[in-house]
Amino acid sequence: MSNTITATDFNFPGQTSVYRGKVREVYTLENDILVMVATDRLSAFDVVMPKGIPYKGQILNQIATKMMRDTVDIVPNWLLATPDPNVAVGVACEPYKVEMVIRGYLSGHAAREYKSGKRILCGVPLPEGMKENDKFPQPIITPATKAEAGNHDEDISRDAILSRGIIPEEEYSLLEDYTRKLFQRGTEIAAKRGLILVDTKYEFGKTKEGKIVLIDEIHTPDSSRYFYADGYSERQKRGETQKQLSKEFVRQWLISNGFQGLEGQKVPFMSDAYIETVSERYIELYENITGEKFIKADVSKIHHRIEENVLTYLKRA
Repeated sequence: MSNTITATDFNFPGQTSVYRGKVREVYTLENDILVMVATDRLSAFDVVMPKGIPYKGQILNQIATKMMRDTVDIVPNWLLATPDPNVAVGVACEPYKVEMVIRGYLSGHAAREYKSGKRILCGVPLPEGMKENDKFPQPIITPATKAEAGNHDEDISRDAILSRGIIPEEEYSLLEDYTRKLFQRGTEIAAKRGLILVDTKYEFGKTKEGKIVLIDEIHTPDSSRYFYADGYSERQKRGETQKQLSKEFVRQWLISNGFQGLEGQKVPFMSDAYIETVSERYIELYENITGEKFIKADVSKIHHRIEENVLTYLKRA
């Protein structure tokens, strides 16, 4: 097993606080600078798995930062630098309390809601007669917000966001515009790789100066769902499952082993051999999504490597 990074305890110059999410650990420094470390932790059904996945943090960080750079011409973002394969440095923002989920196809959560008989999702009417994984006439925005208790996301409509004063209408309209433009760009990038960007989510924040920017990750296999374009139409006509490029394969393995994050359920044992197969799949995801060969970083002293690279950057910044 390769060395993995599942927890950090850095103390950078000017550090004021640390936030530990399910996958990323965010260090806030003076002068409104954030150092975001992508760990090798794997989260599914809002549960962090007991073992890290070799190179997963590097993969997610490098996809996200590449996609940030590939979209900065249409949407400003928080990113300043990537001093280490697992690290992104950017401007601290006040995050909006809503995730902008956009769907081009009836898949995942939307498909499950549709099968249950619902024809309105987050205030958006859904056409009759659709099959799972059919394409919508045009992409739909189905926002989500964090539940007051726990980490689960909850569907919310545009009207509810505005009526509750969660986001002012002028700002929310801008978020919608950014979301549609990002999804269009992501769709075009995916098409060049022989992929279909099925659905994804974007998160936005506001800088101290009041500028709205894209934050967190973008177009990664953890935040997005991809299909292989080749054979998509044929599989739909035959009613077959689509070939996916996302971490759905992990969720399906967990489900087949009796785990869906429900109360009383235990995470099934993950052997070293299985962990290696997950790592290999993430590398496959990286190479398909970016069109570039994945170059493994030196993980012999991964904590030391990250600390040294960040300190070197901060001295020069």
